[in-house]
This record gives sequence, C-alpha cells and structure tokens, in this order.
Amino acid sequence: MPDRETLKFYADNAAAYVRHATAATPQLATFLAHLPPGGTVLELGTGNGRDAAAMLASGFAVTPSDASPELAAKAEARLGIPVRIMAFDELDETAAYDGVWACACLLHAPRHELTDDFARIYRALRPDGHFAASFKAGGGEGRDALGRYYNYPDAGALRAHMTDAADWATIDITENDGSGYDNRPTRWLWLHARKRGA
Repeated sequence: MPDRETLKFYADNAAAYVRHATAATPQLATFLAHLPPGGTVLELGTGNGRDAAAMLASGFAVTPSDASPELAAKAEARLGIPVRIMAFDELDETAAYDGVWACACLLHAPRHELTDDFARIYRALRPDGHFAASFKAGGGEGRDALGRYYNYPDAGALRAHMTDAADWATIDITENDGSGYDNRPTRWLWLHARKRGA
C-alpha cells in the first residue's frame, strides 16, 4: 500500500520532478546486457520515464508503471505508450517478464511489505529473469526532509528480505555514494538478482 504523504509529494511536484535527472541511470546498461535482445521488461516506478525511454530506444518491450497517476501521465506523454498506474502490492503476473527494473522506487515500499514485494517480482519473472533495484541505505524506516517515506535498509536487511521472499539463483548487492532529487549526499544500495532457471 503506497504511503499517502509520499504520493502527495509526487502529485504536488510532478512537473518539477520530470525535469530532474533526465539522463538514463548508469546501471541500466549493465542490467539490459543480461536480457535477451528485444526482451520484455517491467519497470516499477517509471517516474519521469527516462529509463523507459532508453529501454525502448534499445529495442526492449517495456511495460512502464508508477503508483502516482500524476507521474504516470507525465511519463506517458514523454513515451507515447501507456503507463500502468500500479502499486507494488498490485503486481499479480506470473512468468511474464525477462527483467524487472526498479530504480529508486521500492525504497518507498513499506518496510514490512518488502519481502512480499520481492516474492511478487520473483513470480512475475520468467526463469533466468533478472531483477535490479536501488535503495537509500540506512538503519531503519523514516522520512526525508521533503516528507517522503523511505524503508532505509542496510545490505544485510535487504538480503534477508530477498532470501525470505524466494530461492534466487544469485543475489548481488553493491554500494556507491551519490545523491537524489533532494541533492543530499546519499549512500545507495544496488541490488541485482537472477531467478532460477526452469
């Protein structure tokens, strides 16, 4: 269930948010290199549509989604394809995608919901499918200065949610320093996992 205060932030700031960070996420190319050419990708939290646009330009069949109707409308105008309005807990597909891309979005999922969200993503992937997501590192859930909710996991907590959710073939977590929309120094956790083959 999306956090109402976080959704309100994105509703109120959708126009400004779509102008932020228009270049594709650097980690996207590595993720796409694991997928078959022209493969199917579900993007969670498409935001301003920047990564979906890069995937479409590379020939992938992308299903963009976002829990914010306002951001979905902005991304749809940019991409020229429908953007599904969907919360993480509404994902109910089975073996539908070669990849699931979730850049800076699952970090807003309620901490107690993460294991179930990862299980839904595992189910939605095809055998040998790949999943990538990023999180702001921390020691427990809270809100930032803009009022947005974050689950703020550390690497150990993130791995525990993943292993509780499903029997992944591989789980890799890396860390790097950066920032976000608020321009504050941020420690990022990048998760990349592969579903077991058939």
